[in-house]
Amino acid sequence: MTEVQLDLTVNGRRHRVSVPAHHSLLDVLRDELELTGTKTNCLEAECGVCTVVVDGKSVASCTMLAAQCQGREVVTIEGLQDGGDLHPLQEAFVEHGAVQCGYCIPGMIMTAKAFLDENPRPTREAVREAIAGTLCRCTGYQKIVDAIMAASQRLVQQGERP
Repeated sequence: MTEVQLDLTVNGRRHRVSVPAHHSLLDVLRDELELTGTKTNCLEAECGVCTVVVDGKSVASCTMLAAQCQGREVVTIEGLQDGGDLHPLQEAFVEHGAVQCGYCIPGMIMTAKAFLDENPRPTREAVREAIAGTLCRCTGYQKIVDAIMAASQRLVQQGERP
């Protein structure tokens, strides 16, 4: 098995890891860096629960090779906190009861983060379309859409980028 040496920037911190060349970003995040907020599920980029943000775009970490992240910025759910403060998206999900079982929520929040970075004032329809690739079996999506809309309004009012 061929090992590769990688210098990865994850949540603003540089990490040097040696991993098999075929390891996915998901494998490295969970097994090497112990960032377990990113969940494992389908391993086929079908469910969205493993979504992280790479260079500002949401990606399925289960199908992206870790080696593809060399020299790129990776943000996971753990990287959204500022000090000990939750990101407005995280706060809104809690406030609106959008968490339910919680399994899809890291991927849902990271999808919403990348979406709001590009669309700070979305319509409800645009939000629904943006999160369509992340499956949730608990909420019916209404509370999730409500949370994303609330976070969007809060971020715009604060004059921040989402």
